[in-house]
Amino acid sequence: MALLLVLVMLTVCGASPRDLSGKMLTFPEETITANVTLSTPTEDFSAATVCLRSFTDLSRGHVLFSLATPTAPNAFLIFKLPDLFDLFVMDKRTQFRGQDYKLNAWHSICSTWDSASGLVQLWFDGNPSIRKYVGGSKISSPIIMLGQEQDSYGGGFDIKQSFVGMMSDVHMWDYVISPCEIQRYVDDLNFTPGNVLNWRALEFQITGRVLIEDKQTICH
Repeated sequence: MALLLVLVMLTVCGASPRDLSGKMLTFPEETITANVTLSTPTEDFSAATVCLRSFTDLSRGHVLFSLATPTAPNAFLIFKLPDLFDLFVMDKRTQFRGQDYKLNAWHSICSTWDSASGLVQLWFDGNPSIRKYVGGSKISSPIIMLGQEQDSYGGGFDIKQSFVGMMSDVHMWDYVISPCEIQRYVDDLNFTPGNVLNWRALEFQITGRVLIEDKQTICH
């Protein structure tokens, strides 16, 4: 009965913004349902930066960040494949290789895109990729999810694309933040929090078995 109550509470969590400083989201099992939907007051933007930290032992492909619009299920998608990253903007795909992605370790991942130049870039643990052209236009009416990859607007989940592990410090800006700001994020120093998504004032909805826990750090 107690477990049922906890799950019900998790399902309805997130009516108002919550400070998740020092917290992490734990996705403890492979599932086709469990996700965290993130709310934002921003309905239209022509540039974006997304930063997050993740910890997993998944060797298969898995989603890290999924933003869908009514016309583009992969409007802004960060997806990890075994030997590379897939980044999508308005359903247009780019790939980035060469990152030293270790399992069972925390990694900081940032992605930037600007419609004015059409360029997208990946930052992995503070190290930049090359910049690639993807184009793209304004992103409107987004649904943003963690834990599941949207193949349709708000749905179309595939259990073999789901995320299993821990995630923390999710921020999103409606502009391209500077390399110095990205480094401050990676180093967990004083940085400007996201104006689209702010981990310190996050409005969200949990569906299924996703836990909010104190972030684990290694004691030396």
